[in-house]
Amino acid sequence: MCAVVLLDLAHACRCGCTERLLREESATHAHVYLLPGAGHVADALTLACGSARRLDSRSTAECVYELKRAADDLDARALRVITSERGRERLLRYQQLLFTDLYTFTYRLGCLRPTHTHSPEVEDDVNNFLHTLPALGGPVRLLTSSLFPDCFGHGFSTRSGGISYIPTLSSLNLFSSRRRRDPPAVVEENRRRLALHAGFHPHPFHLAKVEHSSQVWIVGEAEPENYDAIVTNRPGFVIAAPGADCIPMVFADPVTKVVGIAHAGWKGTLMGVAMATVEAMVTHFGCSSKNILVALGPSVGACCFKLARAHASNFHPVCVTDAQSPMPHVNIRLANRLLLQEGGFLPEHIHDDTVMDRSHVTLCTSCHPRDFFSHVRDGPNFGTQVGFVWIKEAGTPH
Repeated sequence: MCAVVLLDLAHACRCGCTERLLREESATHAHVYLLPGAGHVADALTLACGSARRLDSRSTAECVYELKRAADDLDARALRVITSERGRERLLRYQQLLFTDLYTFTYRLGCLRPTHTHSPEVEDDVNNFLHTLPALGGPVRLLTSSLFPDCFGHGFSTRSGGISYIPTLSSLNLFSSRRRRDPPAVVEENRRRLALHAGFHPHPFHLAKVEHSSQVWIVGEAEPENYDAIVTNRPGFVIAAPGADCIPMVFADPVTKVVGIAHAGWKGTLMGVAMATVEAMVTHFGCSSKNILVALGPSVGACCFKLARAHASNFHPVCVTDAQSPMPHVNIRLANRLLLQEGGFLPEHIHDDTVMDRSHVTLCTSCHPRDFFSHVRDGPNFGTQVGFVWIKEAGTPH
């Protein structure tokens, strides 16, 4: 796998150590990129670099982002940086915001060169730059359920309208993982754009910290380290569940004004996360299951989801086709509907289709690559959509 070298011209020293380090790196046939600097030192080093590419962008954030795109185009995960102690301190923060742990950075230090120039805060630099990037794949589009009254804000995200450029993450990826290529700052910008479109800006959403279980966080109580469901009666408090084949579920009780979300994969389904969410709403806020509405968001369909026979046998037989196969197809959406109905839900209060572009669609995430992310389809570097809900505060437009 090829390596990428960044020479920080802004912190180049006046002695020959930086040029020596650069020539050592160039001898390895690495791809060399130059972070702009000022003065004759930078000019001399530029000449010494030969075929290196200069990152002539308007801000450091844009330069570092351009470097990441170059590394991704080369499928390079090892980056070496020639800078000073002061330069490393600054670039480490850009690294944290614009890269993930998939990338390995090695810093080689030249002499420390004092600098008297004032720079904006790194976070502001990164955020201001990301705000300017055009949306990819068209505008933000949401799916909504006709069950929910206007006193609740809710929706299920699709994959358009964000700035993520990695094909399997493009474009409105809403989760950053250490094991994937989308960095935290890009995901935060995607979340900001979703919030603006959905109408809950500037409030962030509170995303479930998934562990594929039935743990529920009751907002106001101590937050567990991991949980797959959240319930609250706080107006304006936006809660969200991730999904990229697993089901993001959105719950709302219009009588008591309580909302909940749940993340249900096949493990969470068997562990009863849907009814655990309902039971938390009933126990802590006095809801009745007969009043609660629930919408099941985009998820993998039985057409594309298979489980080993030993696991598939734990589902209701009606949810499993080709049951004698080593890998039967399993309908986790139907499994959750059955569990909710057994728990007292009225069938008409369970919405397991949603409306997009004024038409009903079959919501298999794997079958609809234009609209949804899918782990089953895309492999380990997959994107994430969310289902979200909040109670509108008095005086806010419906």
